[in-house]
Amino acid sequence: MRHKTLQSKLFIENRAKLTSLLPKNSMAILNANDVLPTNADGSIKVIPNTDLFYLSGIEQEESILLLYPDAYEPKHREVLFLREPTEQLQIWEGTKLTQDRATEISGISNVKWLKDFPLTLRDCMLSADEVFLNTNEHRRAAAIVESRDDRFVRECKRDFPLHTYRRLALLLHQLRAVKSDLEIELIQQAVEITHKGFNRLLQYLKPGVTEFELEAELIHEYTKNRGAFAYTPIIASGKNACGLHYIDNDQVCQDGDLVLIDTGSNYGNYNSDMTRTIPVNGRFTKRQREVYDAVLRVMQASIDGAVAGKAPRDWHHESQLMMNEELQSLGLLTKEEVAQHTREKPACKKYFMHGLGHSLGLDVHDVAPGNASFAPGWVITVEPGIYLPDEGFAIRLENDILITKDGPIDLMKDIPVEADHIESIMQEASATS
Repeated sequence: MRHKTLQSKLFIENRAKLTSLLPKNSMAILNANDVLPTNADGSIKVIPNTDLFYLSGIEQEESILLLYPDAYEPKHREVLFLREPTEQLQIWEGTKLTQDRATEISGISNVKWLKDFPLTLRDCMLSADEVFLNTNEHRRAAAIVESRDDRFVRECKRDFPLHTYRRLALLLHQLRAVKSDLEIELIQQAVEITHKGFNRLLQYLKPGVTEFELEAELIHEYTKNRGAFAYTPIIASGKNACGLHYIDNDQVCQDGDLVLIDTGSNYGNYNSDMTRTIPVNGRFTKRQREVYDAVLRVMQASIDGAVAGKAPRDWHHESQLMMNEELQSLGLLTKEEVAQHTREKPACKKYFMHGLGHSLGLDVHDVAPGNASFAPGWVITVEPGIYLPDEGFAIRLENDILITKDGPIDLMKDIPVEADHIESIMQEASATS
């Protein structure tokens, strides 16, 4: 846990929101993520299960959360199960949570060891009418690898076949889409760390620098501020930027090229997500600037258009209509091509082929109800782009915004994005280096 201890109030409030949605005499059970293997005897650093973290603040492997708000026994209404920190375990794996420390983090008073789970589960299952179990229902999830939650669903149905089972993901998507003030503060902290990293990168960039050196500047600043990469960064110079998910980050940044930086810091498991496209030598060419300003206009208009009550698909379509006009002005689309635009076959798709944005929070592509309109408390990204492989460059710009009843708030408004501002920072850095 690199970040400072978060307020247990956040997790207490999140559990209260969930239990208020559970039917009478029902229970919910969530599992931590697996520790995933690499090769030989290696393993990937533990990535917390974001649903479990949302409800408890617990990041430790093998943890289980049981919620049964109407349990006859008060001790069964909230139970957290952990690996017991034996002397042997702590010698080989380091410090593990004590029961007192887990209570301090989560606000859950009844913390038990994993060996107590089977008996507690049976006791509660024999009293509950319905059981809510969790799976990964993100619409873009491949779900190829079986998770710890998936195995538990199978085992639970085997051991208690006559119970009524319900989907917990539907409730959690509804809740997690709307961020509380405490969550917004954590996202804003991640944004501020990203800002520091970007400022550091601007000071370092010049012709001859490699993409991985820019990545190193970012991780230096993120780590120094208790953050981490929210996702593998895209540091794509020249034509590399035309590959949407280019992550090789191993090429030299050439004089006259642009470099697309898609990065974000994570803080306290909450994420930020920023994209900037900047000139390697500190100056945009005339053509680069024309395309840059076109993308910036679409981003700024799309931020203004992200209002409560609007359907995400309508918001995206509005951006496509704006992009059509910009592409026509740039000589990339004809008037006739724009006139043939439909939702199914957008005229701009050759040059702007991806979505306009996504929910952001504990996951970079955060969960949200699939058929819901924007609502106050949603945090989303806004990321239009124009990709020109024939001209050897691409422009994408991305900010994170908070939707409120009074309109959108740009959480990245202080991070340089205007072309003149970026050029002035880079020219000043060049003069003092």
